[in-house]
Amino acid sequence: MTKIKLSFYSIVAITLFFLSCKKDEQTKEDVTPVVSKTDSLRASTSGHFTFYGFKEGKVVEVGDSATTKWDFAIRLATIIVNSQSSGPGNVGVITESGSFDSYTTAPESGYVYDTASSKLAINSTMSTGWFNYDPGTHSFSPKAGMFFVFKTTDNKYVKMEMLSARYEDFVGPMPSFIWHKFRYVYQPDGSREFE
Repeated sequence: MTKIKLSFYSIVAITLFFLSCKKDEQTKEDVTPVVSKTDSLRASTSGHFTFYGFKEGKVVEVGDSATTKWDFAIRLATIIVNSQSSGPGNVGVITESGSFDSYTTAPESGYVYDTASSKLAINSTMSTGWFNYDPGTHSFSPKAGMFFVFKTTDNKYVKMEMLSARYEDFVGPMPSFIWHKFRYVYQPDGSREFE
């Protein structure tokens, strides 16, 4: 009888062991990975902004500019975020400097918002903004080591770095469109960790 009890308890222990291992494997699979993406958008130099949403990872139609589908938008070198004076969302942003790749945790607080058309969250002025401007060639490029950390309307965190700005060919004093290339890491699970 003792051998039967011992065998029964051994079978139960082995079964529980394998079930617990299987549960651990499922938990690891349930972790939502961060999304890393490099993208480009074609921004007008006048008129409408070009809107972009991190959740879907694509340009948002101008007709949806009064929604929370977009997070940031660009026209020429002006960047707006979907908040207060710029849109119905609650997107906040912090401008950071340093290494984009080694930046691993978004801050809990300190985010700023577009409070007025003259007081935007992202500084887009020529002298102190996010880009360098060369008046001789009329070209501009993103400042090295500067990037943005966003807190989206649905409380997700994103870090984004502008990589380049390229004019489309043009005739006359000013181009009609600029291609902005950027990369970002989107944390879809709501944690502030980018790894």
